[in-house]
Amino acid sequence: MKYRTLPSTNLKVSEVCLGTMTWGQQNSEAEAHEQLDYAISQGINFIDTAEMYPVPPNATTQGRTETFLGSWLGRRPRGDLVIATKIAGPGRRDWIRNGRTDVTPANIAEAVDLSLERLRIDYIDIYQIHWPQRNVPMFGAVEFDPSKERDGPSIREQVEGMAAMIEAGKIRHYGLSNETTWGVCEFHRVAKELGVPGPVTLQNSYSLVSRNVDGDLAEALFRERMSLLAYSPLAGGMLSGKYLNGALPPNTRFALFDTLGQRFRKPQVVEAIAAYAQLAEQRGITMVQLALGYVKSRWHLGSSIIGATTMAQLREDIAAAQFELDAETLKEIEAIQARFPNPGA
Repeated sequence: MKYRTLPSTNLKVSEVCLGTMTWGQQNSEAEAHEQLDYAISQGINFIDTAEMYPVPPNATTQGRTETFLGSWLGRRPRGDLVIATKIAGPGRRDWIRNGRTDVTPANIAEAVDLSLERLRIDYIDIYQIHWPQRNVPMFGAVEFDPSKERDGPSIREQVEGMAAMIEAGKIRHYGLSNETTWGVCEFHRVAKELGVPGPVTLQNSYSLVSRNVDGDLAEALFRERMSLLAYSPLAGGMLSGKYLNGALPPNTRFALFDTLGQRFRKPQVVEAIAAYAQLAEQRGITMVQLALGYVKSRWHLGSSIIGATTMAQLREDIAAAQFELDAETLKEIEAIQARFPNPGA
């Protein structure tokens, strides 16, 4: 396993991060612990979760993922483990903290304390805003709609809330998720104005078919000394090949949950994935190696977030996320991207 030091921090993280969003819905506590034990044995020291998990979210299971991770953390020394979690953004989930989901300093403090309690730890290494407080296109939406503007705490208030948690020793750093270029830059502008820390990571969807990060967001990451935590590097499992030719295997996420991953089921995504499947076959590698090897090759990557529901998937994904693609394969990927630039946006 290789490790990368996240810019603007002293955090040295494995280039593969263990994702957890299925724990408590598709995976039991025992299965979650088995995944953790295996991941650590493979050199992974980075674990990502969220107060909203598991997914699909609901009032009955909310917080269960952090609780499963906490029961595992409670029985071992923390050592060099890097733990990241997230505060839910506004709306969408009114059962979280009784609907107190605006990202205010008071709600940040409450959410941090609840996550620390569930996780059974004294501090969080990276505390992330799961989605923006303000009106932005996200989760597959691509057009900004001014008619959806809403009142809420400013970015200044959010920066002040995170700075207070750092000062209190409850978090070491904070990050953003599902964020835009303007948001990244504004968080840093305000932080510099206040003389407090800015965000250090951006957790956005990134894969062969979702490449919104590669343009002006990549420039912002470079200039603000941040790195990408890539989620859905397999496009919700589409890039594993299991849904090729319209297949819908039983007990897969898309079979169990019709509304999940709609951005990855668009016709152009299906066409692009068929092209990548053909390339993988020509190069004598698996689709998972092609997809995760591509994400690994990107200069702005801090870590790829890998989640799985079975141990077989987890073993394959962790190995593939460390796979090095050769120059010829990367060139062939560029040719396909010229035909399908960003179909899963």
